[in-house]
This record gives sequence, C-alpha cells and structure tokens, in this order.
Amino acid sequence: MEISLKNQVAIITGSSSGIGAGIAKSMAESGATVIINYPFDGALSQAQEVLKEITDAGGKGMLCMCDVSKEDQVIKMFEDVVAAYGTVDILVNNAGVQKDSKFEEMTLDQWNMVIGINLTGQFLCAREAVKVFKKRGIDTSRSVACGKIIHISSVHEIIPWAGHANYASSKGAIRMMMQTLAQEFGADKIRVNSICPGAIQTNINKDAWQTPEALSSLMSLIPYNRIGQPKDIGNLAVFLASDASDYITGASIFIDGGMTTFESFSENG
Repeated sequence: MEISLKNQVAIITGSSSGIGAGIAKSMAESGATVIINYPFDGALSQAQEVLKEITDAGGKGMLCMCDVSKEDQVIKMFEDVVAAYGTVDILVNNAGVQKDSKFEEMTLDQWNMVIGINLTGQFLCAREAVKVFKKRGIDTSRSVACGKIIHISSVHEIIPWAGHANYASSKGAIRMMMQTLAQEFGADKIRVNSICPGAIQTNINKDAWQTPEALSSLMSLIPYNRIGQPKDIGNLAVFLASDASDYITGASIFIDGGMTTFESFSENG
C-alpha cells in the first residue's frame, strides 16, 4: 500500500525540533507541502535546519513563526498559509511544553503557560483549521476527507504523573476536545484523532535517557525495550493524515512500546 499526501498542505505546530520535526520530515517525504512552525526568533535557526533538510531531499515547505497560545498570531499563521498555498489540508497540533513542579509549589504562571500552549494552543489552531476546511469543502483530487486534524497528546492523557499536574491535565483535556471535535464535525468529513506518544528520544525528556543508568531505568517501563524516535511518530502521523485511514476518527492511538500495559505489573506488581 502506497501512502501519499501529494497536493496537500500540512501545518505542523512546534516543528522546529523533536517530534514535530520528525512529523514534518515524514509528511514531506510523503509529498505534502509542510509548514514549519516555530514559536519565537530564538528557534528560527532550528526551523531553518529542518526546512533545509526537507528541501535538500526534494520536499517543499515554508517557515512560520507563531506562538500558538496567542489568538492573533494563530489567525495570522493560517491567513499567511492560505495566502501562500490557497488552503490547508492537514493540521498537526504538536506544540507543547513542560514546566514541572511539585503540586503544592506549582505557580499560576507555570500552570497557565502549559495549559496556554498545550491546550489553548490546540483549540485555537483546530478552530482556524476547521474554518479553512469547511470553506474549501471536499476536493477529491486532494483527499476524500474535507480535512484532517491530528492532536499530539501523550500516554499521560490516561497515566497520572506526579509532579507534572499541569502537563497531565492538558493532555487529558486534549483527549476530550479531540473526541468532541470528531463528533461535531464527522458529518462534514473532517477527521480528528490523537497520537499519544510514550518515551520519545527528544530534548524535552533527555534526563530520562541521556545516561546509561537513566535509560536502563526507563526500559523497566517499556515492554518493547527501546526508546521511541521522532520518525516513529512521523510514520503514524502520515498514516492518519492519509486516505488509508479514512474510517478512523475520534481515536487516541498510543505509540509507546507498550508503556500503557504497565510493565511494572509484569511480575505481579
């Protein structure tokens, strides 16, 4: 089965590094024109490196600076992409942060920053994407669906995580937003799903894998006995954005090497 995203335009938020960069590269390899979103000037060089790797390999795309927690910036990002390419076919809501703290020491700023980017940012981008999808309607030369939204959630939408109440709360809320959007816009043939990564080897969680001791401890949580790579998430995102997955909507798909089977119980707890 050949999976192609040819003639489609994909916005991938937070794609200057990590999982987002992996998704952007995979989608470009599959023929999509990719929008590399980065949040501020300091991330520009990373975004340029991602885009250069894509274009050097024959792919297409553009850069777009946008803090997804800011409504005016999100609206402008979508306006700029539509002005450049005529429409948007795929939104990957990936941008996210962690600001970890013991719960009783967590500040309101730490809470608001994580909720603002991880949850409100996904709301704002999904809202603008739905507007673009519905305005264009179904164009079967692009896809049999009217549009595709992929929320990047986490295993922590179902696994509690002490010391990370803001992050886990944002991911649990993403699950309900995703299912609600899938329900609300199913009749419009807009498909909405979530990818829920486990441990993926990126800078956001480097403390969990950068030493042999830390990596060994992490493997005690993962039955498949390896850490995930951004390419793993990219491959799944391409599938969910393609017509090969046209009957999948409203689903949280866990890609975690089995972490959600709770490996610590493998020997009776």
